[in-house]
Amino acid sequence: MAEVKIGALCWNQYTAWPDLLAAGIRADQLGYTSLWTWDHLHPIVGSSDGPILEGWLTLAAWAASTETVRLGLMVGANPFRNPALVAKMATTLDHISHGRAILGIGAAWFEEEHTAFGLKFGSGPPERLRWLAEALPIMQGMLRGERPTASGPRYQAHEVRNLPAPVQERLPLLVGGGGEQVTLKLVARYADANNVGGTAANVARKEAILVQHCETLGRDPAEIERTCGMGVVVIRDSREEARRVYAEIVVRNGNGRAWENQPVGTPEDVAAYIAERRAIGYHHLIAGFPSPHDEESMTRLAGEVREISGRHPG
Repeated sequence: MAEVKIGALCWNQYTAWPDLLAAGIRADQLGYTSLWTWDHLHPIVGSSDGPILEGWLTLAAWAASTETVRLGLMVGANPFRNPALVAKMATTLDHISHGRAILGIGAAWFEEEHTAFGLKFGSGPPERLRWLAEALPIMQGMLRGERPTASGPRYQAHEVRNLPAPVQERLPLLVGGGGEQVTLKLVARYADANNVGGTAANVARKEAILVQHCETLGRDPAEIERTCGMGVVVIRDSREEARRVYAEIVVRNGNGRAWENQPVGTPEDVAAYIAERRAIGYHHLIAGFPSPHDEESMTRLAGEVREISGRHPG
């Protein structure tokens, strides 16, 4: 079975910049495969009336402060920006990071922040998915050294250049979301990687549908890296202590509602959570670390849990 990869999704809400910077550097030093943050303008967990730092600038600062970890948004909000500009930004991030950028993108869902910032939100998910379908070939073409032209109802481009080219020969394009009729079909058509989450049963269902879309389109599913969001990870010696720490984190992050079925527990508990998803074929697991970006959990996931997972791949 493929080697397990561990990613760190460090929440950029209810945090201060020195703490978020330190979390990114920690992930790099601990040997995490990938490092992510959100592309949101208001907090999305707990009260939305709170602080949040902007995602692309966070990635740029992390890129200049780290050495080996891959960097991306989980995932970019397509309506926020012109797709040609996004491809240019991802390429610049690739240069800042010496070839470690990932372009993560999705259709977006949080109407409140769009309204507040005067950004078009569309009439509903179908329209935003149509926008994403227009955006993806522009971004893909620019990342692959082409000069795409587009004349869609939402986005236009004319032989748009992307110079200098990315450092990576193939800067990965990751499409996030599990929509079965449209989003996973867009993954099959355009993406180098996907991202889904939820229960193991949900991941298995999305995987089967993605494979079917690939077969329909004539795409080799092996060309798409499978990534899976783990939710919030809290690791302690006992389940009781892990749950206590998790409850404190929830209060700190806008006093929201604690999510159910999170990988909160002992190293063995979290390793079992990972094994279920690896058995489905998802070997790149991305752990959520809300403020205060719990150092003990980050360290134990990269050490003890990864070691257990390596001994028992599932």
